[in-house]
Amino acid sequence: MEHQRPVSPLRLEDFEVNRRAVPLLKKLKAAGLLLIATTNQPGLSHGYQLRRELDRMHDLLQATFALDDILVCPHDVADACSCRHPKPGLLVEARHKWRLKLERCFVISDKWQDAEAARAVGATSLLLQSPWIGAARHDLVLPDLAALVDKLLRLRESKPLLAA
Repeated sequence: MEHQRPVSPLRLEDFEVNRRAVPLLKKLKAAGLLLIATTNQPGLSHGYQLRRELDRMHDLLQATFALDDILVCPHDVADACSCRHPKPGLLVEARHKWRLKLERCFVISDKWQDAEAARAVGATSLLLQSPWIGAARHDLVLPDLAALVDKLLRLRESKPLLAA
């Protein structure tokens, strides 16, 4: 059975932030971890997503979750770029920008593409159980964000965090 792809909102008015994640992400920040989001946004290259609207959504995310950065791939699959997950280009960009040792980083997601990108750079992938995890190699699958944060904090030894 094939699962539908998640649909990204195109306007701030359609964007819903899961505020239940705030205290969990605060735990990660309190532990001294960086929170960096990476995202594929092909609507930018197709012209049906306005950069201004995406920036407004990202401003809300950064304010709500105290993210350190958000890195965006605006390309479609057909563009064959190096930054669109499952390729690791955004993780490599984060490595350079933030001086990260990716083999000491964690990639959190609910999609197989992010696990593949993590594997390509030697990062640990922690996936939330979802219809989109697929059969790709991933390090851990956890039932919810609370379990994932607890597991990550047990695994880490002063590692920076990279969240996809």
